[in-house]
Amino acid sequence: MRLLVTGGAGFIGSAVVRAALGAGHEVVNLDALTYAANPANLAQVAHLPGYAFVRADLRERAALDAALARFRPDAIMHLAAESHVDRSIDGPGDFIATNVTGTFNLLEAARQHWVAAGRPAGFRLHHISTDEVFGHLGPDDPPFTEDTPYAPRSPYSASKAASDHLVRAWHATYGLPVVLSNCSNNYGPCHFPEKLIPVTILNALHGRPIPVYGRGENVRDWLHVEDHAEALLLVLARGQTGRSYNIGGNAEARNIDIVRRICALMDRARPAGAPHARLITFVADRPGHDHRYAIDAGRIRDELGWEPKVTLDEGLARTVDWYLTHEDWWRPLLSRQGVGQRLGMGA
Repeated sequence: MRLLVTGGAGFIGSAVVRAALGAGHEVVNLDALTYAANPANLAQVAHLPGYAFVRADLRERAALDAALARFRPDAIMHLAAESHVDRSIDGPGDFIATNVTGTFNLLEAARQHWVAAGRPAGFRLHHISTDEVFGHLGPDDPPFTEDTPYAPRSPYSASKAASDHLVRAWHATYGLPVVLSNCSNNYGPCHFPEKLIPVTILNALHGRPIPVYGRGENVRDWLHVEDHAEALLLVLARGQTGRSYNIGGNAEARNIDIVRRICALMDRARPAGAPHARLITFVADRPGHDHRYAIDAGRIRDELGWEPKVTLDEGLARTVDWYLTHEDWWRPLLSRQGVGQRLGMGA
């Protein structure tokens, strides 16, 4: 297929682009190249004849229409989004503009493209979202399913919930063929250094305090980004139109335990700085910090035969090794706006 991937220079988007090209698809990467995007994420595939890049912003409808008219994709994978909860607390307007208005623009452009092409049966738009739209769980609550009511608690998750609702409405009202997916916390190579795992690795490497919100008791389900990319392509190809699929890593862990495991890996990789756990520093918690996320990925397993392949131990070890051997990738990002600063206290 010829895929148009929005946000293909981002963390998850670039993993999807690499996986799609590896599977033999053509890929048009449409990205605005905002602060968290990085063309270096695609250095290994940018030269391939099946890859094309278009710099365009979801907030500019004309640019979307032009890209669709030029490339006439068989399917769209929508990953472009503002995604950092802390930044959404300090500046929610960008999240509404990109995640809500941007998704609306893409839906309208996709609908026009689909109708003009004669409503081809094989066309579909895959909207990629987050488990944060479901709110948070208590320690003994069952994991989120696709039928869990939406209860977002941050500007980020509220903007993603709104975009999910728009996608479902365009399917119900206009017949636009869509599939949706909601994933748990991703990690792996090319993760922008403002999220927990890359911050922990790089601060440990430099002997700097490793900030942990509150007491680190918040629980997340961790999904390796390459497992996620594989699942997304499967949902695009075989998911039932109009249906949503939860994608998780079957790997719940407290934030403090993730940090300690990374410190142990760093002790082995960089023994001169050991014990790296001495750098752990508890800081003021994020306002409205969700306690626990957990995904029930039974639907994608039962209907599509997908399960994660990368265990948390294996994935963390691979991720630490990747950052230690790719200083040329992360070093230029440390000067970008907000990196290394405490964000999310605007409430």
